[in-house]
Amino acid sequence: MEIFFLSLLFHLSLFVLRWGFPVESVSLPNLLALETNPSFHVINQSKRTGHPANGSNNIILNPTFEDGLSNWSAKGCDILLHESMEDGKVLPLYGKFFASAINRTRSWNGIEQEITGRVQPNLAYEVTAAVRIYGGNVSSAGIQATLWVQSPDIHEQYIRIAILQATDKDWGQLQGKFLLNGSPLRVIIFLEGPPPGTDILINNLVVKHVEKVPPSLRPFIKNEAFGVNIIENSNLDDGINGWFPLGNCFLSMEFGSPIELPPMARNSLGFHERLSGRYLRVTNRADTWMGPAQMISGKLKLHLTYQVSAWVRIGPGSTRAQVVNVALSVDGNWVNGGQVEFNDESWHEVGGSFRIDKQPSNVMVYIQGPAAGLDLMVAGLWIFPVDRRARFKLLKKQTDKIRKRDLILKFSSSEAVNVSDTFVKVEQIQNSFPFGSCITRRAIDNEDLVRFLVKNFNWVVFGNELKWSWTEPQQGNFNYDDADELLDFCKNHNLEIRGHCIFWEVEYAIQPWVQGLNNSGLITAVHNRLTDLLTRYKGKFRHYDVDNEMLHGSFYKDRLGKDIQATMFRTSHQLDPSATLFVNDYHIEDGSDVRSSPEEYIRQILDLQQQGAPVGGIGIQGHIDNPVGSIVSSALDKLGTLGLPIWFTELDVSSTNEFVRADDLEVMLREAYAHPSVEGIILWGFWELYMSRENAHLVNAEGKINAAGKRYLALKKEWLSYARGYIGAQGEFRFRGFYGTYNIEIDFPTMKINRTFVVDKGESPLVINIGL
Repeated sequence: MEIFFLSLLFHLSLFVLRWGFPVESVSLPNLLALETNPSFHVINQSKRTGHPANGSNNIILNPTFEDGLSNWSAKGCDILLHESMEDGKVLPLYGKFFASAINRTRSWNGIEQEITGRVQPNLAYEVTAAVRIYGGNVSSAGIQATLWVQSPDIHEQYIRIAILQATDKDWGQLQGKFLLNGSPLRVIIFLEGPPPGTDILINNLVVKHVEKVPPSLRPFIKNEAFGVNIIENSNLDDGINGWFPLGNCFLSMEFGSPIELPPMARNSLGFHERLSGRYLRVTNRADTWMGPAQMISGKLKLHLTYQVSAWVRIGPGSTRAQVVNVALSVDGNWVNGGQVEFNDESWHEVGGSFRIDKQPSNVMVYIQGPAAGLDLMVAGLWIFPVDRRARFKLLKKQTDKIRKRDLILKFSSSEAVNVSDTFVKVEQIQNSFPFGSCITRRAIDNEDLVRFLVKNFNWVVFGNELKWSWTEPQQGNFNYDDADELLDFCKNHNLEIRGHCIFWEVEYAIQPWVQGLNNSGLITAVHNRLTDLLTRYKGKFRHYDVDNEMLHGSFYKDRLGKDIQATMFRTSHQLDPSATLFVNDYHIEDGSDVRSSPEEYIRQILDLQQQGAPVGGIGIQGHIDNPVGSIVSSALDKLGTLGLPIWFTELDVSSTNEFVRADDLEVMLREAYAHPSVEGIILWGFWELYMSRENAHLVNAEGKINAAGKRYLALKKEWLSYARGYIGAQGEFRFRGFYGTYNIEIDFPTMKINRTFVVDKGESPLVINIGL
């Protein structure tokens, strides 16, 4: 039985690898649940309990319907009270009663309660509800908790709090958080979502102030053993001892593999002894998951970032590109250690990274992926903890070289004033490098958020408000109001703007009416979208992501032909020649996704350029976990050969521990800022509850800057230049500083004079004449 479940796990891990589910870790129970129910918050209704621990903090009145339907209202439908349904088959999970929203004719119909006066602005609230669906000939449907907020100027806003794929079999737990800005006139919370004809069942609703979470503790790690390989007999000096075949395949040792470490490992480890030239050959592979394996239980330390590196190759007989994946089974969870795709018989580098945050009992590393029947060859597998601090020293030197300039300040005076030996103090007040953030229309109503934004960022990108699904959700029904308001906000605060995005190639992001068009109607709609957007906002966006995520989607290309993507670029340039046009995609920089390797991205960009597409920039989204500097740098080096500016366009890192999050963020910021091809960094938000990714924020919901935020601010401060000293006999003061805006104070005995100057990018020393 144990062998059966191991086999099933490996099949499922490859399923995850092939179909692109989150690569951090996927457990066997979750994978099984995924096939039957996209929600994992499912409660067995046979285990009925008493009332949930609402306490007096719950701002919902009559939350479990003990007082009937008092304080509840129907939203466009009818509501009923129940003790049971279907002759006792549907029972309340908590208490004695539950309610249903019936006779629903629109998806927004549901059950609601007004909470005006009981919910306070600028406080974070958490929402939980026990819900399920009934009827309508569907077995599962999304139930969404939404806030309707009316501001004092009668402006209405709908805020999605949480969504759950509910079923008609069991109660599910709907969970989410929200934060209100300002002092709203009215606030109503309601449930909506399932298709018309499907009832919404609710057993309880809790809305309470988020409990204070104890602050994260900085991980304490002893004896890190940076750069030490945890793989036994990696060089096969002892034959194949320490290795075993996964499945009914055969392992043998042969000679002829590369003797140098793979480049990404070499960049991390520096000078190192050569490999032996011996490699494992795996034959008789009856399935894709079969390959060499080794147990590494007890060798991993918590919170350390491990780099994975190996040479891999496949035998003859392949008729298509093959994926090779280094994977780990960590107490039954699949963890992606890196993957590569190729279609020849050469040796290829596979690289990646991972981190363990909970102490595991059993850990196995294995190499899998190629089609059954193909031989798999592996040489020089290394798994080692990365010394980030050592790399930071190198990055600081690179940063000094590419982001600074030698400066000569020449002082002159129309009066007979001797300026030599006069004390001067130079202070940089702004670095000109673009550091930006994602914002939303709702976010700019938060005054504390706005203060942090305008103080610490000089670029922005809109989260959703420029996307086609937002500006034209139904055909002919346009909504540019939010984008217009954000544009005015940016103008008032001197913020430069990226345009994200004109189109989005992934099908799930495309509004139904667009998907339903025939090809003739679709090409007309595409051209109308280009004309409407780029004519309306001509000259107002410095960049555009033209067709987002073309490596991961192909809706327009499949429907309208390969040339449509190049046409989008060409037409965009014709309509707004001042905007730089970008490609934009994810997992470019981390080695975790064969669809979006640097090589695939380069091929796509060259193909677009050959079709006449004026691609002007390369967008790397940067939604990353466990970043390793040498892997990120390798991707940047490869992309840099195209000679186009590279921007990180949606950068975020996620960890429940804010110190680990801070460390990961520092890796990404230092790697990007130290690379000559990178010309801008945009974070995908920074304020909790205003970000699409959990545990990625720099500032907590109620305004406290966490360790990640402090690290960001510390780096921004590090990248400002300061100089103090005395003017020389030749009337000059020399120093080396970052590009940007400076203030200089000249301290004469009877007065102080202040001047401002700007240092632009350049390699030769910059002479600045300062008249006194």
